[in-house]
Amino acid sequence: MRNFKDDFDSLVGKSTLSEGVDRRDFMKVALGTGFAAAVMPVAAQTMIKTDTAGLTAGTVQIDVKGQKVPVYRAQPEGKSNLPVILVVSEIFGVHEHIADVARRFAKLGYLALAPDLFVRQGDPAKYPAIADVMKEVVSKVPDEQVMGDLDAVVAYAKSNGGNTDKLGITGFCWGGRITWLYSAHNPKVKAGVAWYGRLVGDKTALAPQHPVDIAASLTVPVLGLYGGKDQGIPLDTVDKMKAELAKGSSKSEFVVFPNSGHAFHADYRPSYVEADAKEGWSKCLAWFRQHGVAADNG
Repeated sequence: MRNFKDDFDSLVGKSTLSEGVDRRDFMKVALGTGFAAAVMPVAAQTMIKTDTAGLTAGTVQIDVKGQKVPVYRAQPEGKSNLPVILVVSEIFGVHEHIADVARRFAKLGYLALAPDLFVRQGDPAKYPAIADVMKEVVSKVPDEQVMGDLDAVVAYAKSNGGNTDKLGITGFCWGGRITWLYSAHNPKVKAGVAWYGRLVGDKTALAPQHPVDIAASLTVPVLGLYGGKDQGIPLDTVDKMKAELAKGSSKSEFVVFPNSGHAFHADYRPSYVEADAKEGWSKCLAWFRQHGVAADNG
């Protein structure tokens, strides 16, 4: 069976930098800025850039049992009682693309929070190769730690203008897997949207369960957005997940985009498929509205 590292090695691709863009301009200097070295250079010509006009946006620090966890926060300026979206990153951490996704939600009336869930293990942005990111950082992150950090982010949201009766979660790649798991972990979650998150895998002390293992008992509706050409997430694993979900009552669904591979939403990489990314985003917003995670103008 493929191991955790092998799965992610096959999930990510190389990127190309547009002419005239300096590599240094894209290096991560703070949470929510720049990009990880492992995805350099980036495809700047297709990047979506969402401004902060009308928003309160930037990094906040949340204390989790004595550990400061940085969180990129974006929300409409001066507003409260906002629906909450947790945005869970890829293996590359909370870089510019993830922050931009948070701002997109904020522009629609959400309090969006993207925590640095790797803060204890290291900064994935500094490693030049994906294999190093996996070995030195991601493979050392316990699922239990991630669940606790996300619980703390939800508590922060409740005390800082968020309406956690309208709580949703979305995530990409590594974060897509976490979306499934956290939707099972926290009964306060109303809906989740998992973008091409791994569904099966070897059970370890740090990752004792995978989405397929919690599918039958899941009660939260999760929308899975997956690529039909994703070589790292074969469609037979999607079928296995569907079969397990059918045993339960979550009413989760999948949309498989037949012409897309992995990371089709990542507009800073050549894997980006604009039409499917836009359709996926539309389905994501509709799913949250359908399941009670609605913003006034979302």
